[in-house]
Amino acid sequence: MLKKIKADLHIHTCLSPCGDMNMTPAMIVEKARSKGLDVIGICDHNSSENVIAVKKVGEKRELKVLGGMEVTSKEEVHILALFDDDKDLSKLQKIVYENLKGVNDEKLFGYQLIVDEQDEIIDLNKKLLIGATDMTVEEIVEHIHSLNGLAIASHVDRERFSLIGQLGFVPEGLDLDGLELSPRYMSGKKSLEFPMASGFSLVTFSDAHYLDDIGKTSTTFLLDDITVSELEKALKSKDGRSILTYS
Repeated sequence: MLKKIKADLHIHTCLSPCGDMNMTPAMIVEKARSKGLDVIGICDHNSSENVIAVKKVGEKRELKVLGGMEVTSKEEVHILALFDDDKDLSKLQKIVYENLKGVNDEKLFGYQLIVDEQDEIIDLNKKLLIGATDMTVEEIVEHIHSLNGLAIASHVDRERFSLIGQLGFVPEGLDLDGLELSPRYMSGKKSLEFPMASGFSLVTFSDAHYLDDIGKTSTTFLLDDITVSELEKALKSKDGRSILTYS
């Protein structure tokens, strides 16, 4: 039976250099539950090393957590990648790290905290996660799909780090599953419209870097189950699955 699923699939943890240190697994899950979310997606910049910890907390607190990553292309475009299988996500992580140069400057960009399900710091990520990979947008999307993931262009209405902001258009033939609009765009709109959507499905998520931003915007889907394959069907309006509302 199809059911309504309220989703915020773009949330950062304290691993992202621009993420607040309070963005720990337990605190993220608790805030998400208080906002009435059914599922969240953990998408740190160029890394997935806090995904498992958030998933473990989510299981205990009966909140579905999808593992993912926000990958930065060589053009400085952000692409959300979401996965059902942690092994597939790990394979993407390996590819991203192989194509990500530089060392984090903690004084300039902040600490990149790897934590466990008890919110304890277990390590510091030294890679330049705020940086861009050596991969093009097309290569990133191809890698995501080859690993059975979902590829959504992040906050396309923003001037920086977005597909349209950096390139000025959606490249012809780019096999994206959808485009995300930011909370800033949604706050000024009564309905979800975007003239450069080019026929792609539109969603909105919070891009939360702080606890209070979790669930600031969300998308409600009609799904049979909370999986990437079901989300893909909803984005393509297949088999009765669909995008219902935005808030």
